[in-house]
Amino acid sequence: MSGTRPAIRGTSERTGAPRRGAVVAALMLSMALAALDSTVVSTAVPQIVGDLGGFSVFSWLFSGYLLAVTVTLPVYGRLSDTFGRKPVLVVGASLFLLGSLLCALAWNMWALIAFRIVQGLGGGALQGTVQTLAADLYPLEERPKIQAKLSSVWALSAVAGPAVGGLLAAYADWRWIFLLNLPVGGLALWLIVRHLHEPARAGGARARVDWAGALAVFACGGVLLTALVQGGVAWPWLSPPSIALFGTGLVLVALVVVVERRSAEPIIPGWVWRRRTIAAVNLALGALGLLMVAPTVFLPTYAQSVLGLGAVAAGFVLSVWTLSWPVSAALSQHVYGRIGFRNTAMLGIGTATLILLAFPFLPYPGQAWQPALLMLLLGGALGLFQLPLIVGVQSTVDWDERGTATASILFCRQIGQTLGAALFGAVANGVLAGRLGSGSLDAIAHGIGTGAASEATRRAVAEAVHAVYLGAACAAALAFLVLLVLAPRRFPVLKD
Repeated sequence: MSGTRPAIRGTSERTGAPRRGAVVAALMLSMALAALDSTVVSTAVPQIVGDLGGFSVFSWLFSGYLLAVTVTLPVYGRLSDTFGRKPVLVVGASLFLLGSLLCALAWNMWALIAFRIVQGLGGGALQGTVQTLAADLYPLEERPKIQAKLSSVWALSAVAGPAVGGLLAAYADWRWIFLLNLPVGGLALWLIVRHLHEPARAGGARARVDWAGALAVFACGGVLLTALVQGGVAWPWLSPPSIALFGTGLVLVALVVVVERRSAEPIIPGWVWRRRTIAAVNLALGALGLLMVAPTVFLPTYAQSVLGLGAVAAGFVLSVWTLSWPVSAALSQHVYGRIGFRNTAMLGIGTATLILLAFPFLPYPGQAWQPALLMLLLGGALGLFQLPLIVGVQSTVDWDERGTATASILFCRQIGQTLGAALFGAVANGVLAGRLGSGSLDAIAHGIGTGAASEATRRAVAEAVHAVYLGAACAAALAFLVLLVLAPRRFPVLKD
């Protein structure tokens, strides 16, 4: 342990204020690329399908990217602890830019899907390594500032993405969505290569990479996430494809456990789950990913159907939480500095539970400001919940464990979102089937988009979304209980 602490201080000392500013700019550009990607592409789907065809499989433009990002997070986290952040970030950014260029050159939908997966292989490195490097560059008392900056970039990208994608698709060509990544990503890559200088690692045994474990984790995650993403969409849950995928996934889980136990340097080391702090945060942020599906997926449909808003106004109702989230995150240091990481996170998620429970009590049909206000409050509560946990975990580990620890919590959050999409989609479809006799939320949403929703449909959608928000409140309550029971009252913070 003692050998790694000077490396952390050396990083801060060798990266002076001007140079550190350039590196932070590169991190923010990288975060913007990762955040913009899905939202920009989503608005251009009609133009892409019209040009390339492949309507029946276009959802894999998003699913393929999500799968690649999720399953590579733990691999990149371990590699960054082994070889350093810079080489992993350079390789990830290069893969992302290569995937972007190939996407712009795609000749059919299957080629575009394949190149989106290449993008995702780079996106996993961007997401995990940016968060880890931000913690390397700043001491504990300054980490909330850089994390708040990254949260602000993510929020701004989430709001701007649909508008940018729509403008490019309408007035240029959808291929420019990917081509514009090249100058932005190229600048970020140049700043990293030019200004990021990590201290040399202490000499010793040659680093060994658990490639067998990496392949097993990649295969296991890919199979299980495919089953969750496509189940109930491409095929019924109890159909042969679902059963085969889940069965194969369970076999691969057992294989991962065997391979990782035998490895001297496992991709997913056992200490990630043996340490109470990290295990509790992993589970709590998994629940966060679960509950985030309720507003991000279902609120726009609610706003258009029940409130009668247009697509732009419905997007605004959702986007207001991106205003309060980074502000709350930036101010959270004043709270956890007094009451600790765990209690601050419990305060945030406890408040979020009450806010989510309030949603089903909104009047029908109601006014747009009512769910917008709840979303504003929810963003503030979740900013108070997430950032203290990320900063807290990063502060309990040394440099050579920080990448793995950060990747584990981001991985669990991504898994939670995937589970939430499958679970809450089933809940919503079940309510709609009970009220309308058909369980296709997508078909109903299409009717809403064309202004053809009946009063019965509007009430059914309201009930379905209310049920989803109740489920999200249960996920928030679960996160609260996990922190209460499993997390230590005081995180075992290491001094920088």
